[in-house]
Amino acid sequence: MSAEYALIYITAANEQQAMQIGNALVAERLAGCVNIIPHMQSIYRWDGTIQQGKEALLIAKTRADKVHDLNARVRSLHSYDMPAILAIPLLHVDADFAKWLDENLG
Repeated sequence: MSAEYALIYITAANEQQAMQIGNALVAERLAGCVNIIPHMQSIYRWDGTIQQGKEALLIAKTRADKVHDLNARVRSLHSYDMPAILAIPLLHVDADFAKWLDENLG
């Protein structure tokens, strides 16, 4: 399989926000599936100082042609000024899973 599919790594402020974003992405067929990891510790530099905080992680499974619209939708729902939305192209997707994903992305 080619890199026509992608995983989208998205951090959210908390599990509730992750659920809201994940539900919207699946309902709007921008993602076929979203996995949420609710308790993640993050360390990052912001405004010149090192910060630490708890976040939730979303991993959305989608096609490359949906990435732009998915990105825009996440930004419209997200509370952060600059959310982490990272598309990771996939080198291989099982054929049965790719078929299921295509059916659910419309």
